[in-house]
Amino acid sequence: MTYYSVLDVTPTTDKWIPDYLPVSNKLVPKYGGKYVARTTSHEQVEGDKKEAGLRIIIEWPSKQAAMDFMNDPEYAQHLKARTEGSVSNHYLIEAKDEFAG
Repeated sequence: MTYYSVLDVTPTTDKWIPDYLPVSNKLVPKYGGKYVARTTSHEQVEGDKKEAGLRIIIEWPSKQAAMDFMNDPEYAQHLKARTEGSVSNHYLIEAKDEFAG
């Protein structure tokens, strides 16, 4: 079953970004993931305003693939750097419609 990582990331420092990008660019496809969007071009159209510098969507072939990426030893230091150098929220969403008629 397909899963999506949906992130909002607001860097508090950009020091981690140059080292982070090459590793994530390599590891996401290694686990079957595909970036659907990584952009600063986004607009909130509903709800209480929640600022974010970046919105990121990654499509995964399974929840396990997403978790394997997150737990990859090569990614660990970069995940730590991102979480320490930004305000980040990461949602893992199963691609299903529980309310389809």
